[in-house]
Amino acid sequence: MAVNTLYPTDYQLHLFHEGNLFQSHHLFGSHVLTESDKVYTRFCVWAPNAKEVRLVGNFNSWNGDGFNLHRVNKEGVWIFIINQDLNGCLYKYEIITAQNERILKADPYAFYSELRPNTASVVYSLKDYTWQDNRWMQRKEKRNFISEPQVVYEVHFGSWKKHDNGDFLTYREMAAELIPYVIEHGFTHIELLPLIEHPFDGSWGYQGTGYFSVTSRYGTPKEFMYFIDQCHLNGIGVILDWVPGHFCKDAHGLYRFDGSHIYSYQAENDRENHVWGTANFDLGKGEVQSFLISNALFWIDYFHIDGIRMDAVANIIYWPNSSENSQNPFGIDFLKKLNVEVHEYDPTFIMIGEDSTDFPNVTAPVHYGGLGFDYKWNMGWMNDMLEYMETPPYSRSKAHSKVTFSLLYAFYENFMLPFSHDEVVHGKKSLLDKMPGDYWEKFAQLRLLLGYMFAHPGKNLLFMGFELGQFSEWKDKEQLDWNLLDYEMHQNVNQYVKQLIKVYKRSKALYELDHMHDGFEWIDCNNVSQSVFSFLRKGKSENDYLLIICNFTGVHYPEFKIGVPAQGEFREIFNSDHQDFGGAGFVNKKTFMALEEPFHGKPYSVNVTIPPFGFQIIRPVKKRKERKGNDKEKVRSHAIGRRERKQT
Repeated sequence: MAVNTLYPTDYQLHLFHEGNLFQSHHLFGSHVLTESDKVYTRFCVWAPNAKEVRLVGNFNSWNGDGFNLHRVNKEGVWIFIINQDLNGCLYKYEIITAQNERILKADPYAFYSELRPNTASVVYSLKDYTWQDNRWMQRKEKRNFISEPQVVYEVHFGSWKKHDNGDFLTYREMAAELIPYVIEHGFTHIELLPLIEHPFDGSWGYQGTGYFSVTSRYGTPKEFMYFIDQCHLNGIGVILDWVPGHFCKDAHGLYRFDGSHIYSYQAENDRENHVWGTANFDLGKGEVQSFLISNALFWIDYFHIDGIRMDAVANIIYWPNSSENSQNPFGIDFLKKLNVEVHEYDPTFIMIGEDSTDFPNVTAPVHYGGLGFDYKWNMGWMNDMLEYMETPPYSRSKAHSKVTFSLLYAFYENFMLPFSHDEVVHGKKSLLDKMPGDYWEKFAQLRLLLGYMFAHPGKNLLFMGFELGQFSEWKDKEQLDWNLLDYEMHQNVNQYVKQLIKVYKRSKALYELDHMHDGFEWIDCNNVSQSVFSFLRKGKSENDYLLIICNFTGVHYPEFKIGVPAQGEFREIFNSDHQDFGGAGFVNKKTFMALEEPFHGKPYSVNVTIPPFGFQIIRPVKKRKERKGNDKEKVRSHAIGRRERKQT
C-alpha cells in the first residue's frame, strides 16, 4: 500500500478549515501508524504563512536537513511521514517565516511534552490503556446530575501535598493519597486546576502551551488516566479546568506560531489581553474552532473526564479590551457551538461556565437561545456573602440585602456556588481569616458560612484547605497546612465539614430542586435587627422539607419563635454549635411540638434555642406508616402491647 494513503483527505481538510473537524487531533500532531505491516510516524501541522517547515528532534541531532514537511494545500497544512517508529522521541517544528526568521515551535497537538524548563514535544501513543471504569460510565448514563448532590473539591495538584523534599506527588501517588481523603470527607467530585502543559508553575496552568498534552510535572498521560480511573472506581467524578479564551505568549507556544498571528486575532486590541499578558484565541476562525472543540472532546474520549469548568467566560462573551463592554459575536457563537458538540458527543458531560457577568441564559439550551452550559458559577452570591461575612456582626443589619439578593435570581440559571482558589490568594486571606472577631468567633462564623452555603440553592464548590480551617491563605509553592489537624479546633472544623456533607447528601430537600422555585421558601428574610434568617428547603415529595435557621450575630436566644407550615413534632438534625464541632453546645436535644399559633404567615410555629453564629437544620418527625396485614405490623403491635402492660 502506498504511503500517501496516510495523507489527509480533502474532506478532512475542508472540515478543519471550516471549523468542523472535531477529531482534528487524529490528523494533526505526531502519530505512529501501521500500513501494510510497515510502521510510519506521521507529523502534521497547520502553518499557513510559513515559507518552509522542517522536523527537528533527537532522532536527527536537531538538524532539519532532509526532514522538510510537504505543504498539502494552499491553506497551509504541512505533513511529513518517516519510515520509523519514533515513539518516545523529542521533536519540534523548525519554521522559516515569511520574514525569513527561523523559529522553533512545540507541536500544538502533541500528546506529551518534555519536563519543564525544557519545551520539546514527545511522540507518544495514548492507546493501550485498559480502563476499568465501565460501571461508572454506565451509571452516568442513567443519572440526572442536576437533581443530585454535588460537593466539588477544587485541587491544585502541585500544592495539595508534597514530599518532604518539596517534590511534587505523581499522578499515581495522588491517586493513593487524594482519593481516600476525598472519600473520607464525602466530596462527590474533584475539580483540578488546569493540567494542560504550561511553562510557568506560577500560572497554575491557566496560561498553557500544550492543550492536548497533560503536564509532565506529575508523570505521563497514562499515569493520569490511572488517576482518573481510580477516581471512577471509587465513585468520584473528575472535572478539569479548561482555558479556551487565551494562551500564553512563550516563544515555543502558539503565539505567532508561523511568524504570524494564526491562533489569535489579527487586530492588536482584540488580540492582546493586557490583564494577564496573554493572547486571545481568534474564536471566529475555523481552524481555531476545530482545535478547541477537538480538545474538549479529546479529554472526554481519551481521559474519561466527567466535566469541564471553563475559565474566564466573560472574556469570551465580551471583548476584553472594550471600554463599552461590547459583546463578541465570535465568542458567543463559539460557546454555543462548543456546548452543542460536547453534549451531542456525551450527554452526561458537565459543562460549567465561570462567568462573572449578568449575561442572560448562560445555562439555557442553545435551541432556546442560551449558551448551553449546565452550570454557571454564582459569582454574585460569592462576592455578596464574603462581603457580608467580613462585615462586623454589629453592622450586618446595614448589609442585610447581601444575603437576600441572591434569591431574586437564584433560579434564572443552574448555579454552582463557589469558594474557589481565587478568593483565598493574593492577600485576600483564607476563608477562616476573613471572619471577624476572636478565635472562637472566627471558627463559629466559618461553620455558619459553610452551613448556609450548603442550604442555599445550588451545587457546592470549595477550594482545598477550607476543611482544615487554614488561617493562612493559599501558598501555591507549599503544601496545605496539614499540621493544623494536630490542634483540637481544626480537628473540630474538619469533623464539621464531614458531617455537614453527610447530612447534605442524605437530605434530598437540599439538592433535588436546586434549580426550581419549588425547592425554596423564605420563612423570615426581614429580621434586619437580629440578622436571623429562616427558610425552607423542599424535595420533590410533598412532605419532604427542612427548616433552616441562620443566626449571623453572636447573640444566643434561649427561645426563638419561628413559623412552620404544618403541625406535628420536629427534631433538630444538625447544629453548627454542637460541642463536637467546637461550639458552645446550645443545641435542641429533644423533639418539640408545633404550636397552633400562626407566625411568619404560617399556620403553626415552634420555639427553638438559637446559638450564637448558629446554623441549624430542623425537620418534621416522620411517623412510621402502619402497614396492615404484614409481619412488621404484628411486631409493632406486640411491642406496643408490651409497653402498655409494663406501664400498668
